[in-house]
Amino acid sequence: MRCLCPTVLLSLLLCGPLPAAERFESDVCIYGGTSAGVIAAVQAAKMGRTAVVVEPGRHLGGLSSGGLGWTDIGNKAAIGGLSRAFYRRMGKHYGKAEAWTFEPGVAEREFNAWLAEAKVPAFCQQRLAAVKKDGARLVEITTQRGAVFRAKMFIDATYEGDLMARAGVSYFIGREANATYGETLDGIRAETPQHQFLVPVDPYVKPGNPGSGLLPFVQEVSFGNPGAGDKSVQAYNFRLCLTKNPANQRPIAPPPGYDPKQYELLGRYFDALAAAGKKVTLRNFLKIDMVTPEKADINNNGGFSTDDIGMSRDYADADYAARDRIAAEHLDYIKGLLTYLARSPRVPEGIRAEMQQWGLCRDEFPDTGGWPHQMYVREARRMLSDYVMSEKNCRRVEMVPDSVGLAAYNMDSHNCRRLVRHGRVENEGDVQVAPMSPYPISYRALVPKAAQCANLFVPVCLAASHIAYGSIRMEPVFMILGQSAATAAALAIGDGVTVQALDYPKLRRRLLADGQILEWPAPPTGPSQSQPR
Repeated sequence: MRCLCPTVLLSLLLCGPLPAAERFESDVCIYGGTSAGVIAAVQAAKMGRTAVVVEPGRHLGGLSSGGLGWTDIGNKAAIGGLSRAFYRRMGKHYGKAEAWTFEPGVAEREFNAWLAEAKVPAFCQQRLAAVKKDGARLVEITTQRGAVFRAKMFIDATYEGDLMARAGVSYFIGREANATYGETLDGIRAETPQHQFLVPVDPYVKPGNPGSGLLPFVQEVSFGNPGAGDKSVQAYNFRLCLTKNPANQRPIAPPPGYDPKQYELLGRYFDALAAAGKKVTLRNFLKIDMVTPEKADINNNGGFSTDDIGMSRDYADADYAARDRIAAEHLDYIKGLLTYLARSPRVPEGIRAEMQQWGLCRDEFPDTGGWPHQMYVREARRMLSDYVMSEKNCRRVEMVPDSVGLAAYNMDSHNCRRLVRHGRVENEGDVQVAPMSPYPISYRALVPKAAQCANLFVPVCLAASHIAYGSIRMEPVFMILGQSAATAAALAIGDGVTVQALDYPKLRRRLLADGQILEWPAPPTGPSQSQPR
């Protein structure tokens, strides 16, 4: 078995290939090279511990290097530690103090450079195959390529929570009923006013005839009872990086077998908008945010956009082959959408003309033809631990005594379903409600129940309800939690204790010393204008 000592570290290529049946041992094994995973590895190294990153895909950085260049923050003053340092490193590239908008390729190079500086090896294309436990302790993980990684502590930094699930840790997928945690915004929404169809659109293959079946992208499901739980999750998409600069463009080609009839729902929507006299632009269908003067981060906006609503439902618990198929379907959906917007005569001429000006970036995602390598998995599995973050935390009704970082974004959910209601197409599930001010995240939400696993941290698929997770699930916060998890892992190793028995005051002192922001004064009235401490 190979020990990850400095000499070996220097001999390994970052995110390089791993010989079959290779075995490694380290203090901390981080499964998932997302932004949280990279930050966790850097922090573990800072604390004098050996670490390794094991990434199932081909790239490091997750969404932060996968197209999400327009950072969702909430309140940047609540971002500290290595998370803040990342945005300062990005700023250095662009010649300013901090950069909260950036190009995907620049972010990936920065993550790679940071790991290299920390002398932490990362191995890509290492999908999880099996885990070995000794009682409640994880001992090793084995990947599909036959590589074995042994460690004293493990961190699951994936968006899916795969290591958590394999380790026998309980989790939840979907939306809880409001009654589960005493919430008001979870579960099926009685009304969904935003990111909704602006005018009635007929959902049936033959207009007015329910017996003719439903158009593509409409689900045949009953509405259900408002406030009840279900197995739906937020819609996924890909965060695109597009440019209007012809010198740096790749053409946006349609998906294989593209058939504009698949987008009949969108065509009818344009027809209905025109009949109602409503003027729309491309920005009614795409959220376009410039991350540099020439490149834009493209996200979902409106009733019909880049979110493949309802098609992410089976992803979290699916095997790798099914996930690959679901991701390919999502990407083909977006390719078809952009092709339709640029070519269909049912699309207003102004929208077609503007869409035709956009193209993929030649200098982004070169190994995937300009399309992002990371699907936006907005939520998948969520751990069930001794403490579950909920709407009460977001509203500061319930405050935790064991903060490991702050969250500050809206209680946010993209639509979860597209169905028929009152004879028309309706999206269901969107929520956008601001919290009172930044609020603390509990250490207990990052660790499993003691009987299930004694040496695992889960900073991404942490214990949170659907609606609380919608607020927490931002890349800067994932990086904060990755740092806090790695800090706790190093301290637990040093003290010879389980993750559940770690001395929180000791952890708190180290987090504060490393620049983490753990508290935010309660606002006297309205949104907080106070400075962090």
